[in-house]
Amino acid sequence: MRLEMNRGTQPSGSKGFTLIEVLITMAIFSIGVLAVASMQYWSVRNTASGNVMTLAANLARAQMETLKSVPDVTSLSTGASPNPIDADGNPDPDGIFTRTWVIANPLGTSGTRRIDVTVGWRRQGQNRSVVLTSISRGNGT
Repeated sequence: MRLEMNRGTQPSGSKGFTLIEVLITMAIFSIGVLAVASMQYWSVRNTASGNVMTLAANLARAQMETLKSVPDVTSLSTGASPNPIDADGNPDPDGIFTRTWVIANPLGTSGTRRIDVTVGWRRQGQNRSVVLTSISRGNGT
């Protein structure tokens, strides 16, 4: 019995992949791996940005609570923390945050004050900040 083979065809029952099939598979796989790596990079970057923003918001909240707990808010004045500060609000030459507050009397009343607390930092070449604003009569209100 003689097995005949034509040029360019595989004998029946042979198994395997051609070089073209392997190259196409590798190209598709490479594109998928690059897409996953890109998503991982952006995910880590956004998580880090979110963490810094949360720290800044906590610093602003802590200062706002301190200012609002003063019994007589009319005695408050505009000010700033020793800058730069770390994530705990302590002076630190390696800290990335600055914290300032502005006390104003926009309502013209004698017993209340508007308090604006700003925490700023520089990330990825841009200045960013979180601002909290409240009107207070003192004693935490």
